[in-house]
Amino acid sequence: MTSRVATLIGLSAILMWSLLAVMTVATGTIPAFQLAAMTFAIGALAAAIGWIVRPQAVRALRQPPLVWAVGVGGLFGYHALYFLALRLAPPAEAGLLNYLWPLLIVLFSSLLPGERLKLHHVAGALLGLAGTVLLFTGNGAVIERAYLPGLAAAFIAAFVWASYSVLSRRLSAVPTDAVAGFCFVTALLATAVHLLIEPTVWPDTTMQWAAIIALGIGPVGAAFYAWDIGMKRGDIRVLGAASYATPLLSTAFLILVGYARPTTALAIAALLIAGGGLLAAKDMLKRS
Repeated sequence: MTSRVATLIGLSAILMWSLLAVMTVATGTIPAFQLAAMTFAIGALAAAIGWIVRPQAVRALRQPPLVWAVGVGGLFGYHALYFLALRLAPPAEAGLLNYLWPLLIVLFSSLLPGERLKLHHVAGALLGLAGTVLLFTGNGAVIERAYLPGLAAAFIAAFVWASYSVLSRRLSAVPTDAVAGFCFVTALLATAVHLLIEPTVWPDTTMQWAAIIALGIGPVGAAFYAWDIGMKRGDIRVLGAASYATPLLSTAFLILVGYARPTTALAIAALLIAGGGLLAAKDMLKRS
């Protein structure tokens, strides 16, 4: 596989993740951990079917405990928090706050060996912060206390995913087929937590079932394999810069289907967050 092909595959993950918020909201009132269990099980099953023609791929599951900790911790931790955020806070606000992860990836990457934090990294971070502040204050409304747990979950989720992505780059020798194992264990953990703390709520309509299946196949399935291929074999500079389009696309999809209103404050907040990420990624863009 050439670097160009791997980069294009990685870009497809960004498009799929842009649909994550709107698909999650379309699933109805299914509890967060139940939804995670269902969608990750679908994602793992879809990959396992491919092992019928590639039985040797199963050997990719033989990984050290550290690899499993990074993989499962990233997938389970991030999505549990993100699904919870979309249940407890307005989807557009939660989605934009969560989509600080591209900016955090740039900042975290600058702390890796051979890299250092520069002025434009700090400036980009401040622009992203300005965007999140405007997000909450631009409409002149006070954020209800009931939304705070969901907004906090979205914020923490951004840190979890950024950490997972950077660490995955460091574990580039791990085969992409191992992601199927991470999805399977994540489904089991989500099921256990669901049974302990949540009621079971099944979808009411065919549309909700379709949204769950689509989530499992796309944003909570194929996107992980695509991102892993792109990060390990593609041009990480292009992928890092392109990922800042995710909050804009995500919000656009929410507005398109009627889950969010196209306000001026929302648009400016999205541009500030995306612009801050692009500024922080200036070095990657120059080298592209």
